[in-house]
Parts: sequence; structure tokens; C-alpha cells
Amino acid sequence: SSGINAEYGGNGRLEAQCFDGVKRLCHIRGKLRKKVWINQGDIILIGLRDYQDSKADVIQKYNPDEARNLKAYKELPETAKINDAQIDDDNDLDGIEFQDDIDGESDEPDDDRIMLDDIDDI
Repeated sequence: SSGINAEYGGNGRLEAQCFDGVKRLCHIRGKLRKKVWINQGDIILIGLRDYQDSKADVIQKYNPDEARNLKAYKELPETAKINDAQIDDDNDLDGIEFQDDIDGESDEPDDDRIMLDDIDDI
């Protein structure tokens, strides 16, 4: 079964909202612990337990490309949201501005600038 990580519980456990509508307490296998970080909203593969329907084991975390492929092959429901890193189209670079000074001239006044030619030999 597959699900979405809903909440991290600590001690290698998390609560996953499965696509069959059941919320299960999941144990992260030792192979994945401290090697694969599972974030809230990630698509994960879980192994159901025959003897405990409310508990499961995390087998694998899908990366966004794998999740998109699963969705295309109808292995995930259409309502599944893939947790992608958001890329800004306006290229604002998180508030960082770079000065485009390719031709050696700037649109800004030179009042606060110190040019290398102005520095005396020390």
C-alpha cells in the first residue's frame, strides 16, 4: 500500500495517511533510518501487517519523479499531491539581487563606491 507521511512521531515512527483512507502508525525500517529523510507530505511505500491493520512498516520513500510515474501508471490516485520543491518562475532568488555590471557601467550612482584607482599605495 502507499500513503502520504502525515506526521512524524519520533523514535523511527510516523503516522501515514494511506490512500485506502486509513491512518496508520508506521515504523521506519533500520535500512532507511538516518539514511533517507522522510518529510511531511512525502509519498512512501508501506508494508501492511497481516496481524495489525492499524500499523505498517515504511519500505521506501518515492522521489517526486517516481511518484509522478506512479501517478501516470494509475498506481496512485489522481488526488495524490506530489511534494515537489517549489521553483520560483520570477527568478527573485529569495530576495538576493545581483548587480548586472557586464559592460563596466552601472545604473546606480557612484557616490558610495570606491574604485581601485582611488586607493593609494600603502
